[in-house]
Amino acid sequence: MKRLLAMVAAAGVLAGCGPVKSTAHLLDAEVQIQAARTAGAEKLAPYEWTAANLYIRKAREEVGYSDFQAGVDFAEKAARYAAEAREKAMAVANGEDVISSSPTP
Repeated sequence: MKRLLAMVAAAGVLAGCGPVKSTAHLLDAEVQIQAARTAGAEKLAPYEWTAANLYIRKAREEVGYSDFQAGVDFAEKAARYAAEAREKAMAVANGEDVISSSPTP
């Protein structure tokens, strides 16, 4: 009986981790997207900018369906593309030659 109670308690604690983890990843991705916007990525790195925004939209959708792991995965991709967009936009703004090394989706 104690063992069953311990397993139920552990499952309850772990069930709460999904929403917290996905929220943290969504917030991180949103910060990265805002940094990319500030760097001018909308015009200077349109591919990466668009990918970041589409991935964050999909992440929010998956979290809305309570598929928290998928939400985390998409939020991580959004953050990576946003960081890439920011870096590329800053390089273009500084007149540097930019070789696209977009992350794998």
